[in-house]
Amino acid sequence: MGEIWAIILAAGESRRMGFPKMFLQFNGRTMIENVIANVCESAVYNTMVVLGAEKESLIELIAKSQVLYCYNDKYKEGMLSSVKCGFRNLPSDYRAVLVFQGDQPFITPRAINAVIKAYLFSGKGIVIPTFQNKRGHPLLIDIKYRGEIEKLCNSKGLRSLADKFSYDVLEVDTDESGILRDFDTYEEYEMEINQIQ
Repeated sequence: MGEIWAIILAAGESRRMGFPKMFLQFNGRTMIENVIANVCESAVYNTMVVLGAEKESLIELIAKSQVLYCYNDKYKEGMLSSVKCGFRNLPSDYRAVLVFQGDQPFITPRAINAVIKAYLFSGKGIVIPTFQNKRGHPLLIDIKYRGEIEKLCNSKGLRSLADKFSYDVLEVDTDESGILRDFDTYEEYEMEINQIQ
């Protein structure tokens, strides 16, 4: 009871990418497998992956991982619809949730644990990691905001929760640029791969 969960958003259509980006290769694994591995190596208790587009292929891909998954039949309404779906499918007694995007394979267990530690010791209900004064992921949200998330407008996104309750937000400074890095286009992916090789 009172555990800290993770929600990984993997429901998008990757329209700007032109290819399902959850399946792009990183370090011998797909992008989504890298994200799941990093989360599972952290202090997170359990993980819920939110699926939408490419549902069947993704279920097959993540079946060997120790995660749960749910399906967002409204994924075309935007990312916040997937956040809401993830929260609805969590057990009722969780303590807090870290929200991840499925295209951020550079968020390390160390960064995740720093957010969790800050939450546990600060008493704040919303914790956000930063790098060079820029807010990144994962966003940690206390269970007390579960009802507020349902009220948010899908067009505004999850950040509007932090704006509305700014007095309850803690920013955690990190030295990890990976909390800011995601992939919207294939060119961004190719550039990153070329740097790794």
